[in-house]
Amino acid sequence: MADPRVQPEESEAQEGQDQTPLLIITEQTMGQQRGNSEGERFDTQLDKTLQRLESFLTLLGFNQSSILSFALSWVAFLLIGVSLPVIILELPNCAGCEKYQIKDFELDIVASQAFLAAVSLLCLSHNLRKYGIRKFLFVDRYSGQMVRFHDEYIQKISDSVRLLVLWILLCFILKTAREVIRILYVHHESWWHSAAILLALVVSWTYLTTIFLSACIMFHLVCYLQIIHFDDYGNLLERESDVWVFIEEHVRLRYHLSKISHRFRIYLLLAFLVVTASQFVTLFQTTGYSGMITFINGGDFAVSSIVQVVGIILCLNAAAKISHKAQGIASLASRWHASATCRPSNVSQLRVANSVGNLETASPLGSLYINNSESDLESLDYIIMSTNTQLASYMSSYHKRQAFVMYLQSNPGGITIFGWTVDRGLINTIFFIELSLVLFVLGKTIVFTSK
Repeated sequence: MADPRVQPEESEAQEGQDQTPLLIITEQTMGQQRGNSEGERFDTQLDKTLQRLESFLTLLGFNQSSILSFALSWVAFLLIGVSLPVIILELPNCAGCEKYQIKDFELDIVASQAFLAAVSLLCLSHNLRKYGIRKFLFVDRYSGQMVRFHDEYIQKISDSVRLLVLWILLCFILKTAREVIRILYVHHESWWHSAAILLALVVSWTYLTTIFLSACIMFHLVCYLQIIHFDDYGNLLERESDVWVFIEEHVRLRYHLSKISHRFRIYLLLAFLVVTASQFVTLFQTTGYSGMITFINGGDFAVSSIVQVVGIILCLNAAAKISHKAQGIASLASRWHASATCRPSNVSQLRVANSVGNLETASPLGSLYINNSESDLESLDYIIMSTNTQLASYMSSYHKRQAFVMYLQSNPGGITIFGWTVDRGLINTIFFIELSLVLFVLGKTIVFTSK
């Protein structure tokens, strides 16, 4: 008969064994729930940040998802950005207007600002209406990257908004100072009339400037969000060794850059053309004007030029930086390939493959085969067969890495405008073209006569 004292112990042990998997499953389930709750928390933080950004863009009229919002956006643009400054400039003459104010200068400045704002509003609203804020910024929850980079996403969005507010504030202070100085010299019927004109001009100018700089900042933000992924790709070369993983990730990054280029190429091209045309119209007018140009009658040229140059610099800086990151991947991969090829373990494998003497030194089993003269050929054949297998594996890995490096060198990537990569080379080309045009205009307008 079995000892009855053993049965409770066995039943307790068996009961403990039965409960253990349940405890493990419960712990795993709790861990998954904690991970899901953490992911939801991150998702909520990013959602709030994107919602605030989307609300700001909606306030400026970029959200044109319906016919009503489309109509309200463009009506507000025509009233505040175009009609209001034109009506003010067409008011009857006032004391000092002929001396301190040149209507042609003011109308050209309003036209250039309105064109830039219209291009920004048209292009950015089209992309937001078509893709939505998440897919537009490539922070979609279904891409599999949101949980990993949520902190970086939030930080980049916050930095971009702060940069936008900083530049708008600086330009607003400069514009307000210019209008205050002009009002002091150009008197209207009453001070409240002058104050109303000042307020209307500043509001209209701030509205147009905010629209233009917001579109530039959005392009800047899209590029800087992709820089996060390129930095992570550089770290991936240190963590992984599978070449196919590198190729798949690089194809995904190039696809994103291609989509960004496709969405912004019309905007960038039109912005460059409008800014260039505006600057050369300004140059023609200021150099061809026979009177005296002062801060009162020509100060808006300086203010508008600063805004336009700041916007173009933001776009070119972001495009050139992401292009530089994309082209620098080939350098990182070449260094990784050289490090993997020249690693001491690989060098020892090559030594094993080159000489039998090294085989004998490297393997104690080889010395036993050499002592037995009758089995030298057999031992040699056996070791060479193993070495050939190792060499074939090593050479296969080498060729994969070499093919990967050649692939990166042939596909550098970057932001392109109809095939032209926006990098330092293109920026230098644009600079010298603009400088040549400036010198040409100066040669046609500034003439020195000798008496």
